Amino acid sequence: MVVALVGRHLGTRVFWLAGVAPLVTVVYAAFAGVRLRDDGAWTEAYSWVPELGLAIDFRLDQFSLLLVVLVGVIGVFVFGYAASYFHEGPEVPRTAAVLLAFAGSMLGLVMSDNVLLMFGFWELTSITSFLLVGTNDEMPSARSAALHALLVTGGGGLAMLGGLVLIGQAAGTYSLSEIVAAPPSGTTVSVGVGLVLLGALTKSAQVPFHSWLPGAMAAPTPISAYLHSATMVKAGVFLVARFSPAFATLGVWRWMVLGAGTASLLLGGYRALRQHDIKLVLAYGTISQLGLLMILFGAGTEETALAGCVLLLAHAAFKASLFLTVGIVDHQTHTRDLRSLSGLGRRWPIVAGAAALAAASMAGIPPLFGFIAKEYALKGYLEPNAPAHIAILTAIVVGSMFTVAYSARFLWGAFGPAEDHGPDGTTVGADAAHPSALFAGAPVVLGVIGLVLGVAPMLADPLVGGGLEALGYGDGSVSLHLWSGFNAALGLSALVIAGGAVLFLARRRVERVQEAMPHVPSALLVYERSLAGLLQGSGRLTAITQSGSLPVYLAVIVLTAVVAPLVPLLSVGGPEVWPSWVDSPLQVVLAVIVVVTALSAAFAHRRFVAVLFLGAAGYAVVGLFLVQGAPDLALTQVLVETLSIVAFVLVLRHLPERFAPTRVPLRRVLPAAMGVLVAAFVFVFLITASGVRDTDLTAGGASAASSAGDATLSEEFLARAEVEANGRNVVNVVLVDFRGFDTMGEITVIVVAALGIVALVAAGRRRPDGTGDGEGGDGDDDGLSHPVPVDQSVDVPEPGSAKVESGGVG
Repeated sequence: MVVALVGRHLGTRVFWLAGVAPLVTVVYAAFAGVRLRDDGAWTEAYSWVPELGLAIDFRLDQFSLLLVVLVGVIGVFVFGYAASYFHEGPEVPRTAAVLLAFAGSMLGLVMSDNVLLMFGFWELTSITSFLLVGTNDEMPSARSAALHALLVTGGGGLAMLGGLVLIGQAAGTYSLSEIVAAPPSGTTVSVGVGLVLLGALTKSAQVPFHSWLPGAMAAPTPISAYLHSATMVKAGVFLVARFSPAFATLGVWRWMVLGAGTASLLLGGYRALRQHDIKLVLAYGTISQLGLLMILFGAGTEETALAGCVLLLAHAAFKASLFLTVGIVDHQTHTRDLRSLSGLGRRWPIVAGAAALAAASMAGIPPLFGFIAKEYALKGYLEPNAPAHIAILTAIVVGSMFTVAYSARFLWGAFGPAEDHGPDGTTVGADAAHPSALFAGAPVVLGVIGLVLGVAPMLADPLVGGGLEALGYGDGSVSLHLWSGFNAALGLSALVIAGGAVLFLARRRVERVQEAMPHVPSALLVYERSLAGLLQGSGRLTAITQSGSLPVYLAVIVLTAVVAPLVPLLSVGGPEVWPSWVDSPLQVVLAVIVVVTALSAAFAHRRFVAVLFLGAAGYAVVGLFLVQGAPDLALTQVLVETLSIVAFVLVLRHLPERFAPTRVPLRRVLPAAMGVLVAAFVFVFLITASGVRDTDLTAGGASAASSAGDATLSEEFLARAEVEANGRNVVNVVLVDFRGFDTMGEITVIVVAALGIVALVAAGRRRPDGTGDGEGGDGDDDGLSHPVPVDQSVDVPEPGSAKVESGGVG
């Protein structure tokens, strides 16, 4: 909020202010790392709703710390970079604030120990990412992409919530650490695990839920870099890593995690080879790399988890560097089409060099950190205890060849000479302006980090070893090596590099082969068809259930009110004891008044006369309450009748004076029959309810039962009414004390509904030219001269915009 409020006075410098938060996070992580080594996991617990298992429990262990470091370090670079990327504008402070809120949500997610609390942060990341992807809200593609991402990840999140509840109920706890330490088992747990994995796969854009990620490239590049290198898409990987030691042996786990991961690894790499937008090359490459992470963490072995931790760090560094490099290219040349770019390597040698380091790390070329990650991945699946190790190992090798090929394609397309002209027949880059040192600093430093960690991997030993131990593997001592000798993993690495080089050199043929392949329905097409079918189905359902007929609506409400209590009423068997019919002659007089005025209201021809008869019936009931000795009920009835008459009078101003003549013979019979049915039901229900009342219930007996701990709900209310609320009228005490907030909420709902009705009526009365109120009507049955216009379409929320200098996407 501070960023949003003061940002308007700072311009793009607001990103420097916002960057203080991730910088503090990095300092905090350094301090926490020392403490974790000495004292173990750091926990903070606050009770919230213990009856429902809700608690604000945070737990920072070494694996959470690894994610905290990524969020903090990458955040510092992204916020600093964004200050040069964005132009000044009123939307910039809001973008900085939302990006900061997203980072905070991500930190809460990785440090939550209560799975329900973690789900809350999970959904916060979905909402804030929706706002961030739709930053350029003037572009329909950005709005559509934001909605696409929200629907897919939000739907997966709902499935995940169901799975977390099933697992939590089976385990008897919602503590993540306790569930992993003593995992429950059974069919319910298997179903719950499957639902949780649905959420993880959608969040990490795994096949077949991957189609939202390429569309999310409509976001400005700093946002893409942050979301798709170190934060949002890593949430699903984080969840799989957390649950893997407990559930990796389940069949549903292996099929879903390893199947989706393998498909994503291969499909993402394959699709990256035919993209001409260098940002889309990285997007499909991200899907592929996330698939590899899923395979590594999902296997549930120490060797693959070690490779997963290393790749988690390496991927954040090289992918953030490459995304930020794309932002520079787009910012300075106003294009991302690799067919149009030419000569940037000679013009920007430092930027090109940093991009080469990052791309080489992504491809697994020595001596970069990505090479170490790739070698450990191959070693992990060379172990005989790895699940389906030969098939998945083959997939890793093939997928890594794709990675080498699209990494070279990205680097050559962005910084090499043009092989052909762009779509408009021109090339750009030879005279592109040099980016400032501040602008180019972030991708350069991140690219160099990959080299430093590759040459000196021991710098990452504490972080990787601690993370591995926190997942339940090893004792925290890890010694990463760049050179592990001549072994099978090294041979496979050489095969990967050679295969990738062949694919790159034969890139034109590869493109032609892909174009010649038969087209199958893509995930994007399935999403679009599903969304269109959903909208069409909801439109038809709305047309059926919202016919616009008030009599139909009333019939549904009344019949529901009669049918719903019918089952328990029938189970009781009706009233056992009938009350005394007449205690006083005055009751007979009042009852006759009620019956006569009610029948008169039913047969009245004028609306106003009918309202008067209804009011008279209501006030006669007030008299009955007074005769029975219930002044509080009588007062309540007076207020209700008075308010009803006032409301009727206000409405009657806009209705015809008389009821419309009945042309259909059954038009009056059906409402009359329904009214008799409701009256008979209410009569029997009230008699039955009063018959089961405990007439021996006293305050003293209720207090004794409450003290003994075996009081019924009625006894509990009676025992506490005067003691805790100083009230002898239990009904009033319940309404205004015991459930006072509920009552206030109900009143608020009624007030809001009344305001909405007034607004709709006012809108319906307004003519297209803005004059007149349509008063008087045309005498139709409902008395509404103009139907209230209701737009059934839902506009996509427009989260704001932030202008980018390139004028294009991201």
